[in-house]
Amino acid sequence: MNWSGGKDSSMTLFYLLQNTEVEVEQLFTSMNKEQQRISMHGVRRDLLEKQAASIGLSLRVMELSETTDMEGYRNEISKHVDHLVQEGFQATAFGDIFLEDLKKYREEQLAPSGLKVHFPLWKRDTTELMRTFIDLGFKSIVTCVNEKFLDKSFVGRVLDDSFLADLPPNVDPCGENGEYHSFAFDGPIFNKPITFELGEVVYRKYDQGEDADLHTGFWFQDLI
Repeated sequence: MNWSGGKDSSMTLFYLLQNTEVEVEQLFTSMNKEQQRISMHGVRRDLLEKQAASIGLSLRVMELSETTDMEGYRNEISKHVDHLVQEGFQATAFGDIFLEDLKKYREEQLAPSGLKVHFPLWKRDTTELMRTFIDLGFKSIVTCVNEKFLDKSFVGRVLDDSFLADLPPNVDPCGENGEYHSFAFDGPIFNKPITFELGEVVYRKYDQGEDADLHTGFWFQDLI
């Protein structure tokens, strides 16, 4: 299962574990090689490893350099997929909800491997999904927000009813458009809560092209 450590991954795994037709054996996470943090979520590797240990599944990490381009990314993915197939894995799963292009890209990239692709959250209502997440007893904290959608005050908040009520109308409740990312630290898939302390809040800006509109800033809540 492709695991980012956040709420969507947690709900994806929750539904997969209820599916008697599949057996989940491993979590797969991409990580910034230099920073040793989960890509985009900014969560430290040791917390990721604590998640996997609490869930009771093995963890496979794909380390990507900050300078890795799309071709390099595809090459790395291809190598890991080859290893998975050689080890006997027959399927993979993602937490995508409604981004058609992303779903199509994943399916096309994995088609040559023969791996079946599962999307347990696909087309679920995102408001209902977040309500279910909270009602099930999951707990998650916001570790990254995109400044195009949310201000600094949202990073470091726990996902609860008040968080949902404060979201602007243009923000998807699940952050499916990349508005925010989170770290799940408790809930029915965990054998015990993940403990951590709040570190500093950091602002980073990323250049995504010559167009100034593609220069995006993010607020990150460090977890220690």
